[in-house]
Amino acid sequence: MQRARRIGLTGGIGSGKSTVAQILAEAGAAIIDADAISRSLTSSDGLAMPSIEAEFGSQALNAQGALDRAFMRELIFQDPSAKQRLEAIIHPLVGALTERQALQAEACGAQLLVFDVPLLVESGRWRQQVSAVIVVDCEEETQIQRVMARNGLERAAVEKIMAAQASRAQRRAAADWVIYNDALDFAALRQEVLSISAQLPL
Repeated sequence: MQRARRIGLTGGIGSGKSTVAQILAEAGAAIIDADAISRSLTSSDGLAMPSIEAEFGSQALNAQGALDRAFMRELIFQDPSAKQRLEAIIHPLVGALTERQALQAEACGAQLLVFDVPLLVESGRWRQQVSAVIVVDCEEETQIQRVMARNGLERAAVEKIMAAQASRAQRRAAADWVIYNDALDFAALRQEVLSISAQLPL
């Protein structure tokens, strides 16, 4: 069985990364969504929850048995080591499940696998697993306005999320292709994505 091409896709919150992933999927790529996998791990029946409860106690669970994100945010704020302890539980599981999905997609004949990873640059472990990285980029003010409109968050909350992510410069430095998605309409964005898709390495 011929191995599919493996491409990383990343971008800051509000950059339009999910839209780019959708265009690539319509062009025939299999999308492996690391963020969706991570969320599933911390849902009420998630694979990570027994280990999270053992590490942080029952107060880390909400009434439904899922990760209490407000509790965890506050704990990480008070104790930065909690973030590393949580990631030590979640990241290996994300790695195993993304690989399982990738192999399933290859078995179904996928020729292009796109790993949609919001924190691809920050994690440090993804770059060697893909043959190229596409970064979706835009101005920071554009990110803020999009996320405020989409999620109903206050500016300060969006800025806090952005501050925890890699900078635009860091993401662009890791990129093989940069899609500058600031003033593009959907048709122009789609054309640029398809142009890059045709150039992706084997």
